[in-house]
Amino acid sequence: MSPLRWTTKSTRTLAGELTRQGHRAGADTVADLLREEGFSLQGNAKTIEGTQHPERDAQFRYINEQVKAHQGSADPVISVDTKKRRMPASSRTAAANGGPRASRRPPAPMTSPNEQLGKAIPYGVYDLAANAGWVNVGTDHDTAAFAVESIRRWWNAAGRAAYPGARRLLITADAGGSNSYRTRAWKAELAAFALQAGLAVTVCHFPPGTSKWNRIEHRLFSHITMNWRGRPLTSHEVIVNTIAATTTRTGLTVRAELDPGSYPAGVKVSDEQMAGLPLDRHDWHGDWNYTLRPESPRPPGSPAPAAAGPPAATAPAGHTPPSPGCCPRDWTQLTSALVIPYQVHREAGLHIARGGPASRKAAGGYPAALTLPEMILATILRARFRMPQRVTAELFGVVTGTIAKAERQIRPLLDQHRHVIQPAGMQVKTLAELTALAARQTSLSSREPKPRVNNLQALSDIGA
Repeated sequence: MSPLRWTTKSTRTLAGELTRQGHRAGADTVADLLREEGFSLQGNAKTIEGTQHPERDAQFRYINEQVKAHQGSADPVISVDTKKRRMPASSRTAAANGGPRASRRPPAPMTSPNEQLGKAIPYGVYDLAANAGWVNVGTDHDTAAFAVESIRRWWNAAGRAAYPGARRLLITADAGGSNSYRTRAWKAELAAFALQAGLAVTVCHFPPGTSKWNRIEHRLFSHITMNWRGRPLTSHEVIVNTIAATTTRTGLTVRAELDPGSYPAGVKVSDEQMAGLPLDRHDWHGDWNYTLRPESPRPPGSPAPAAAGPPAATAPAGHTPPSPGCCPRDWTQLTSALVIPYQVHREAGLHIARGGPASRKAAGGYPAALTLPEMILATILRARFRMPQRVTAELFGVVTGTIAKAERQIRPLLDQHRHVIQPAGMQVKTLAELTALAARQTSLSSREPKPRVNNLQALSDIGA
């Protein structure tokens, strides 16, 4: 195709072949010789990738925390994805792939590979802790039902025995395809699987455009690709056996099976069915991170379960309920009491990050995204009304990572001062609900997106 000479063999493999032929050489020597001859590592590069999501790195950190938490409690963590579908080759295509001339079969009349042999859709499940892969080779459609059935087969055949005491399952998946975070059928099928397996199934999606960071890509699929490269895939049996024969030096084992089931496309999930799913969205990017409880879905039309927390008392008509928070004087005392501990905590963190005391005078810079009173208020509103991070960030005009950082810094200080945040009997999910609540208690009517001097005190009356 081009004058470029290339090889896909590693320097270790090349060194081993040279040594077998009597030329003793190590992998480093082979690499040096290749460089002297003008060879270099090549790779495909995407030149048009679109814009990078601003919270990509934060999502990576969140996935890492979830993986550590599940593995720390001996619960399984799997990475899933669909490998590029394969069309089993016809006899003429197989003969054109090479081999000894005498062993080549005469070309047969060409027919459509889809009509003659069908198609192969490998859906992979990679167990991070066990370094084991499971590939379900479908022959129909790559749908959400097929994806969840592949996970179900892995669990029944391998996962249940490997994790007999598991109560949770973490799935890391791409943002698109049959396991897309936008696909309702994916969530509905997972809810059925969670109920059947008795597991709380948590799903964390990689941000759009970052599918190559999914572990299954470079721990399983890459080795399968190298194993069947150049081999005529003439039938489903050959594809399954070739996948199952994949091994690595690090001990990877792969099991594969053929799934001849029917998975029709175009299955719709109504709004009522979606609302009845036992689905809990996480505070951090609930569209990317969510948990399906092992419970039966609510029938359409049934009322939603009441929010957790003590029941709220019913106030007489025309009576404004008393503020569940603290009075302005208590709020001022609280913020004043945390000033010095916050500064000490912040300086201690800087000391650790620097590896010692500051070596120069602090220079001026941009003001902090949140002041200390705003950090306290954001933390209390989150704990008291279970406000989503996205809504809280919109209220203060910052990103969700700033809210998460404020909570990490303020919660320990509140615990040290024994400031107990009493949960309310309601959840505030939108800014409109928060504004209405504040208006009822403090006659607040401003919708300013960032609560600075004038409305900070008003919000504190309903928060702390």
